Amino acid sequence: MSKIESTLDNLFAKLVNLKNQSKTRLCALWKKYSPQLQKLKQMDLGKVKTFVSEYKWRILLILIVLYSGSKTYDYLFPSADKVGGPVTVTTVVVEKKDIPLIIEATGTIVSNNIVDIRPMITNTVSKILVKDGQEVKAGDLLFVLDDRNDKANYEKLKALADDAQSQYLRAKELVAKNFISKAGLETTSANAKSAMAAAKAAEVQLSFDYIKSPIDGRAGIVNVFLGSLVQASNVVSTSTSSTATSSVGAMVTITQLNPINVQFIIPEKDIPTILENQLDGEALSVQVTVGDSGKKTYDGKVLVIDNQVDPSIGAVRVKAQIPNEAMTLLPGQFARVFLSANTLKDALAIPSQAIIMSPRGKVVYIVDKDDKAVSKPVKVLYEYQGQAVVDGITTGDRVVVEGKQNLRPGGKIRESKTASPTLTTNPS
Repeated sequence: MSKIESTLDNLFAKLVNLKNQSKTRLCALWKKYSPQLQKLKQMDLGKVKTFVSEYKWRILLILIVLYSGSKTYDYLFPSADKVGGPVTVTTVVVEKKDIPLIIEATGTIVSNNIVDIRPMITNTVSKILVKDGQEVKAGDLLFVLDDRNDKANYEKLKALADDAQSQYLRAKELVAKNFISKAGLETTSANAKSAMAAAKAAEVQLSFDYIKSPIDGRAGIVNVFLGSLVQASNVVSTSTSSTATSSVGAMVTITQLNPINVQFIIPEKDIPTILENQLDGEALSVQVTVGDSGKKTYDGKVLVIDNQVDPSIGAVRVKAQIPNEAMTLLPGQFARVFLSANTLKDALAIPSQAIIMSPRGKVVYIVDKDDKAVSKPVKVLYEYQGQAVVDGITTGDRVVVEGKQNLRPGGKIRESKTASPTLTTNPS
């Protein structure tokens, strides 16, 4: 503060010096032209016109200098009746409080789990047990393919396996009675194991005809019909002609909607902040809005922060999970994300509109105990949605928020009767 007071004293001294120089200059001009003005009284009207015509530019310049000097003096050194009236302002008392540090980002709603249902074998569809948009559970039967051949093959191999197992058990009894050798027992044991393995392989092959949902979720549009030929393939392609429909891709897509995820990016400069808070063991919280209105807010938690920064955009990907019981969020929607990266403890926050940009930097007006305005320089540490965390003021200071444009240092103030501005910390 000593440096600021010294600067103000120097400025005041310069203004006083300017005032004295102006008076000296005006006196010199008066002494220079007063003889001519005395002669002007003795001149007749014709001579006056001649004099004015000859010195009109000098006379005009003198009038301009006198008028400007008068206005400047009145502005810099107003009379007591002009400065006596207080300026009506609105103030807010500075208090310590915890301020959440919010990082805004844009992202996309993504599914927590999504599965394309494709056949493992080439076959025709005999039953469709799922409908478009149906909610399904893990293990629900969705499609049944033509299972006649696979079922017959399984039953044949199962019968052979049962017979081989019976022969093995009979051979064990005969070995105990020394009717056959141990080599014969080992042969029947190998035959039984081989037959059981063949039966299990046939059972697995038969299970491919019964397609079940591996997850809980909502079914999309069913891409096949009864009698459609489906083929094992990773290429999503469904073709329909006048005679048949065949599919070599996803028969239907199951998407988990509750809970659902949101994926967004965080600038590289904010990575240390979120990682520092992540080390405390608590998941970072987010608030998500979708659409243009942003009326509905969804609360969630950060699942993962990617392990590398994308150098092309200088950002890191972050994924958060939010509940979606009402099923109002769908994958692919544009989302606005408000990430609570940290909390500023015992911060001094004031309305952003209280800060004034001056040649000396950012300042605010503080009301002292005599109800006079005092200018204080401040440093803005964090600013978000109409509030600013600053350094340079103390708890209990009355900061001028409204009416500051009419203030000057040392000016008297009068508190407005209207309600004082309030600080908000809600990102929505």
